[in-house]
Amino acid sequence: MSAIWNDIRSNFKNGSSYTRLLYINIGFFLVYKILTVSGFLFQIGNISEFVHNYLALPSIPDSFIKKPWTLISYMFVHQDFLHILFNLLWLHFGSKLFLQYFTGKQLVSTYISGGIFGGLIYILAFNIFPVFLSDFYVGSVAIGASASILAIFIAIATYKPNYRVNLMFIGNTPIKNIAIFLVILDVLLINKENSGGHIAHLGGALFGYLYIILLKKGYDISVNFYNIIGFFNFTKTRKPRKKSRKKRSSKGNDDLFRNERSEKQKKINTVLEKISKSGYDSLTKEEKELLFKESK
Repeated sequence: MSAIWNDIRSNFKNGSSYTRLLYINIGFFLVYKILTVSGFLFQIGNISEFVHNYLALPSIPDSFIKKPWTLISYMFVHQDFLHILFNLLWLHFGSKLFLQYFTGKQLVSTYISGGIFGGLIYILAFNIFPVFLSDFYVGSVAIGASASILAIFIAIATYKPNYRVNLMFIGNTPIKNIAIFLVILDVLLINKENSGGHIAHLGGALFGYLYIILLKKGYDISVNFYNIIGFFNFTKTRKPRKKSRKKRSSKGNDDLFRNERSEKQKKINTVLEKISKSGYDSLTKEEKELLFKESK
């Protein structure tokens, strides 16, 4: 058990941003299930009620103001195995495509920000539309990573709409078709069970779309996102030992390396697309120098 735990710690510490998101979701689920089983065996209370009260996102504004952390915690909470299984499969699929063009920092930013945006849309909808003001929906809460994951998937579908994937029973299809299908499905299911969940999904999808639109205009929301959470990164204030400091400087940061590689690849892709459309002569002096440098 000690070796397994050490491997998990090492993978979480040294792994990619996707790995950390995966581990956090699985960790939340395992803790919740262990507490649920313990509560049942020892009759020490209803753990599901505790989760709903302190970790799920409430639709009532007064309750949310008293528990603002739920805007973050809800996107890591899953109550049953199939719920987390399908969400993690979509997280794997979406993140794999996303990281071909973006960095780990942008992945985490899209996940968290998409979940926040979806949560706010959920609260707003439940306090605007008359149907949600009935007694049946009073006390409704939102849980799950679906809004965050859909933000990632819609973001990459907006950035590379004609990227083709091979799906079982469907065949080779552009990713934009999958994205459109998921959005339409969520809209059609609003009048069924889990209406709030589908509304949150649409909020996450909207964020993913807006993120790429702003990014193409030169505004990267993930930069500001990391500046904010970097303020709370107290590990930066610690003074490392000389040996570990030397090792860290030689090894470098995995996300930093991936970020530099992604930015360079995007510049090269832009130059190659320009050549295919307008020919080599249409390149600027700087673009020709970049292409020459990379070809060497």
